[in-house]
Amino acid sequence: MATIQKNIYIFFMALIFILLIIPNTIFGDNEKKETLIQVPPPPFSEDIFPCSECHSDMEPNPERRVLEEMHDDIILKHDENNRWCLDCHDLKNRDKLHLANGKLIDFTESYKLCGQCHGPKLREWKNGVHGKRTGYWNGKKTYLLCAHCHNPHSPKYKKMKPEPAPDDPMKGRR
Repeated sequence: MATIQKNIYIFFMALIFILLIIPNTIFGDNEKKETLIQVPPPPFSEDIFPCSECHSDMEPNPERRVLEEMHDDIILKHDENNRWCLDCHDLKNRDKLHLANGKLIDFTESYKLCGQCHGPKLREWKNGVHGKRTGYWNGKKTYLLCAHCHNPHSPKYKKMKPEPAPDDPMKGRR
């Protein structure tokens, strides 16, 4: 009798597993649900966004080339031998960026784009180790995007001469 009850229990547990777990795996949305981190908009150059204001009347040109006219001030120093504008900016919807899988994202989600190549920095940024965020340890926080500190087209900081060390307040008192 105990064996029959045990078999019935195992049967129902397996049935519950099949009905609850398997269909969600096969038919459900398998993408990880990522929490969108609220950030202020990136620091766009004045009168440059939305991009569609100028690009809506232009035929998209996917050819890699030296940019002229409006964007001639952009000098790509960000893996420039392997990257070009349309690796990040979307060809058809200029008000969006796109990830490697083609998913369109807003400029306020640019941390996802940066994180595709700079994964460890993205993890550090999310955990508050890299970049700037303000707020409370266990409350609301405000994050700044990568582009708030780094120029996305040339992200390395320019070399700076360090300031001299401060005077020792104990000098002469010892």
